[in-house]
Amino acid sequence: MAPAASPALPALALLFNAGVWGLSWIAFKALHQLGVHPLWSTALVYAGALAALLAWRPGGLLELGRHPKLLALAAAAGLTNVGFNWAVTVGDVVRVTLLFYLMPVWSIGLAWVLLGERPSRAALLRLALALGGVLLVLHRPGSPWPLPQGAADALALMGGFCFALTNALLRRWRDTPHEGRAVAMFAGGLAMAALLALAGGAGPLPAPRWDWLPWALGLSAAFLGGNLALQYGAARLRAQVTALIMLSEVLIASVSAIVLGAAQPTPAVWAGGALIVLAAALAVRPGRGG
Repeated sequence: MAPAASPALPALALLFNAGVWGLSWIAFKALHQLGVHPLWSTALVYAGALAALLAWRPGGLLELGRHPKLLALAAAAGLTNVGFNWAVTVGDVVRVTLLFYLMPVWSIGLAWVLLGERPSRAALLRLALALGGVLLVLHRPGSPWPLPQGAADALALMGGFCFALTNALLRRWRDTPHEGRAVAMFAGGLAMAALLALAGGAGPLPAPRWDWLPWALGLSAAFLGGNLALQYGAARLRAQVTALIMLSEVLIASVSAIVLGAAQPTPAVWAGGALIVLAAALAVRPGRGG
């Protein structure tokens, strides 16, 4: 579709989606404090969003059945949400968000394997920048090696890899019906979170209570609205513009976490984050040549 004559509304729609993701940590931490494990929070949020989506587009379930390969997309999208939501619930929000946004690292290899896109020199430069950034972010004072420190780091890295895989699969299977892809992604968020909760010791699903139900319902509505906003904006703006606007999620999450005391970034984390964001920005600039 050709770019809209006025890009203001699509850009605002993308900013809304970035804001939903950048502020979602507040609700997930609140749910956790109220006794709801992040796996169950994710399952509940996506159950509500999936129910609303199917009520609006019931044909999406049939399309998913006609294209069973989309189950791989469901798994990748589901693990993306599990990794990010769990990590921001139990970890430092700035650190988690930066590690999650290692798109230049994962995307280069996945594009080569899944899409046959060999990396150019520019891509390898972005890879080096991003790897330098992650080494700075991962390093902890007193630790001899810049390795993941705890569950939050590992979950953020896993979620970021699955995010890159989700985007690669969306590009590879872009000719499948849109409704089927949307249902696959929401169903994956529900299924992967619920399966891991049942198998991984998250405890039983807590009984509904009025103190946490509004958080879960609000997140369901926000994620559904954010997904629709992303589809609206991404269909009307160039891919490079979309990707640059979506990087605002890093800023939104970081500023909100620092203001609310959910993160204590060190100078090394800021320096590493700058390299990661620079690598991502270079990856989406117009005419980058690969």
